Amino acid sequence: MMAKKNGGVSFWYEALGGVPGYRAPLPGDLEADVCIIGAGYTGLWSAYYLTERDPDLRIVIVEKEFAGFGGSGRNGGWCTGEFSWNRDSYLSTGTRAGVIAFERQLRDTVAEVQRVTETHGIDCDFLMTDCLTYAQTPAQWQRLQQDHAEALSWDVPASRLELIDGAEAAARIRVPDAHGALVRHGVARVQPAKLVRGLADLVERRGVRIYEQTAVTGIEKGRVSTSRGTVRAQRILRATEGFTHGIKGQEREWLPLNSAQIVTEPLPDALWQQIGWDRFQLLGDASHAYCYSQRTADNRIAMGGRGVPYRFGSATDVNGQTQPATVAALVRILHRMLPQTRGLAIDHAWCGVLGVPRDWCATAGMDRATGIGWAGGYVGLGVSTSNLAGQTLADLVLDRQTERTALPWVNRRPRRWEVEPLRWLGVHGMYGLYHLADRLEARSGRRTTSVLASLANTLTGR
Repeated sequence: MMAKKNGGVSFWYEALGGVPGYRAPLPGDLEADVCIIGAGYTGLWSAYYLTERDPDLRIVIVEKEFAGFGGSGRNGGWCTGEFSWNRDSYLSTGTRAGVIAFERQLRDTVAEVQRVTETHGIDCDFLMTDCLTYAQTPAQWQRLQQDHAEALSWDVPASRLELIDGAEAAARIRVPDAHGALVRHGVARVQPAKLVRGLADLVERRGVRIYEQTAVTGIEKGRVSTSRGTVRAQRILRATEGFTHGIKGQEREWLPLNSAQIVTEPLPDALWQQIGWDRFQLLGDASHAYCYSQRTADNRIAMGGRGVPYRFGSATDVNGQTQPATVAALVRILHRMLPQTRGLAIDHAWCGVLGVPRDWCATAGMDRATGIGWAGGYVGLGVSTSNLAGQTLADLVLDRQTERTALPWVNRRPRRWEVEPLRWLGVHGMYGLYHLADRLEARSGRRTTSVLASLANTLTGR
């Protein structure tokens, strides 16, 4: 099945009437107190909190395309306050208490995003809801039970997480072969492009200057070189996430991992009743090559997954266009999770990249010697994590020691990714093993996780 439209950045912009026009580029050399590279969630949240704490700061944002062009305008709209991957990994740069505090503050970002959007009138279809992760095999159900127990052992409140059995899971959303589901309370659905464009307009009204069509060609202490001129600033923030590899000297810092989505035509009420998806919950599964989905405000289903996970040499897509094979794979996932949708047209397909550090752990920090800060490596959890990043970077820029600046992700510097072709082979090998593990678990009906998935994690340090 082909999508009616492929690319055009994302469906989220299509729903707004198309890709927005450009703001003016950098007019030439200038000076600022803070120069932010990248006008996505991280850069815009940083600018917002800086204007909250010091309205007199001269803040400049330079952006290669337009505000929200990258993952901030293409993601699945999950604002979950989730922890990224293995909590134990953060013990190398912190304590158990610090990791627990980190996760608590991540959870708090959902309410903070709600506060900011409501306070400033940003209409981004924000809706507090639940996230349901379904198990369709015994092995997936075992993993969800393990995830639940592990989270509670790290002091995640029982009110946050709930395990439900197959009958109750099927009563919530009629996913076939449901062995059970893990329910995360206190999460939200958003329309990603509306959120990022609303943030850009907000900080601009506060005096932040956003210059688009301005490609950064180099970063050094006190200086950002661009295709349009030079910005001199005491503090520089790199907020480029999945596009970090495009900056000279950062080619192997974070790997740009591809993720793709499809969106259906609007569903009639009768079909929603068949599916049982009546509360706009976020929907995912516990497979190794997992999917993520939302019911949109205009009653469509947006379904996402990895597709082709990585392009050789850290290449990125052209304007969001994805491969026909990826579209077909996402349609199969949609029909596996919700067979009631067979026959629905696919109105739009698109893709984008997210930043992945070598240890798969998000990071934020500031090099005091150079005045250059950074945040990213969210591994697909950036809608909420970027908010905490913005708060943290504002503290670091202003030299404030807070509970945020003591968290174990601050100033974490993992080693760089391998040179090609090793990283291409590693990432494709990992996802090849994940897909094979999912198929073997489904066929065998075994309760235990396939050793192939464990091998994949070991291969890439995930």
